[in-house]
Amino acid sequence: MDTRQDEMRRDLDATLQARKELGKEYESELVDSFLAKLDARLDARLDARVERRVAERLDGHGPAEHLRRRRFGRSTSKLPLASLVLGIPLTAIASDGGNGFSRFMGLLVCWVGIVGVNFAAVLGERREQQRAESSRGDWD
Repeated sequence: MDTRQDEMRRDLDATLQARKELGKEYESELVDSFLAKLDARLDARLDARVERRVAERLDGHGPAEHLRRRRFGRSTSKLPLASLVLGIPLTAIASDGGNGFSRFMGLLVCWVGIVGVNFAAVLGERREQQRAESSRGDWD
C-alpha cells in the first residue's frame, strides 16, 4: 500500500473512532469532514493527471509557455523588439548630416545590419529547434 492509501485509512479510522466517542449526534459532521478530505485528495490527483497529460500533449512545454509561443510566434528572443526600439535612434543618427547620398548609405548600413542580426537570430533558433527535434528518440 502506498502512503496516500495509508493516510486515507488513518483518516477513516480516526473518523470512526471519533464517531464512537462522540456518538450519533455528530455522525453527519464527521462523515462530511471525511468526504471533504477525500474530495480534496481526488481533486489533487485529478489536477495532477490533467496537468501531466496537457504537458505531454504540448511536447514538454508547460501550458503558459505553449500559449506564449502561440500568441507571440515561435521566437523566444526579445531581439526583434529591441531592434525596433534601437532602430529609431540609429536611423536618426545615420541620417544626420552629410549630403543626400551619405544619409542614404548611413540608413542602408544601419537597417541592413539590424535585419541581418535578426535574420541570423531566427536561423540560429531554427537550427537549435531542429537539433532538439532530431535528438529526440522514437520513445520520447
